[in-house]
Amino acid sequence: MTTDPIAAPRQPWHAGERLLQASAGMAERMAQIGPKIIRDYMPDQHRDFFAQLPFVVMGAVDEQGDPWAGVLEGLPGFAVSPDPRSLRVSAMPDADDPLRAGLGPDKSIGLLGIELHTRRRNRMNGRVAAATDKGFDVAVAQSFGNCPQYIQSRDFHFSRSPSLRFPSAPHELAGLDDAARALIKASDTFFVASYVDTDEGGRAVDVSHRGGKRGFVRVDGNVLTIPDFSGNRFFNTLGNLAANPRAGLVFIDFERGDVLQVSGQAEVLLDSPEAQGFEGAERLWRVHVRRVVRRPGALALRWTFDAYSPTSLATGQWPKSA
Repeated sequence: MTTDPIAAPRQPWHAGERLLQASAGMAERMAQIGPKIIRDYMPDQHRDFFAQLPFVVMGAVDEQGDPWAGVLEGLPGFAVSPDPRSLRVSAMPDADDPLRAGLGPDKSIGLLGIELHTRRRNRMNGRVAAATDKGFDVAVAQSFGNCPQYIQSRDFHFSRSPSLRFPSAPHELAGLDDAARALIKASDTFFVASYVDTDEGGRAVDVSHRGGKRGFVRVDGNVLTIPDFSGNRFFNTLGNLAANPRAGLVFIDFERGDVLQVSGQAEVLLDSPEAQGFEGAERLWRVHVRRVVRRPGALALRWTFDAYSPTSLATGQWPKSA
């Protein structure tokens, strides 16, 4: 009598993610839990969560192969899930947004739903199934939740209707100027897009959140050095960068609605002695900025820092940086 072999669970991790997981001694653990937490559909609570958001963060890749991160906004309900395997977004990047070049039928994108005032976040990566001049549908490839670590608590309001767009001529630069460096040095939050081209011939794009104390990103000319603190051990971003060293970052002026988008060459520093200069950092990564887009007043949203939140800097719960 013979029995059919039991198929091993499908592993969601690619080689770059597995490399980082192994370096942290988590390869076996991640191999066990990966198939349980990375789904190819959106659970109902994720579908409900996206439907209440006033903005989502998006990652896309342009014709040059450069990743970009940016923000799409709308009144709650502008992002809805008609069924567990799709998400419909009733918003498009502005004409001056570099995200626009990476959005089209069958293009791979990453989406992050995040509420700064509740510190909840869920990620959804997939492919554009359809697009018009008013929005697009995404076919879900991966859906998973993230913990609230390092999310600074902020309340939001709209300074104008999000349907009123004021795209200006973008300030395109080949590197960081003094104003860009000042915004980055003052930031406690940014978002990062990365991607890999898989062995199966597909592309997987991801966008994620990074946070810390104000000034946690070190700026040296056109080089950004970023501490990597203890997290969920998925290593989606650093795994992507290990396999494909390109990154797109977006910094937001939460009070003015200005957006600073940068893209460049990345490197992961697993054993650098420089990490000792960033309290709480387990490793570092760098971005050598090559392209910069500044978009003043691009967002209708404004955020107010919640200094009395139990997660505020005054509690001392946040890693410090040099």
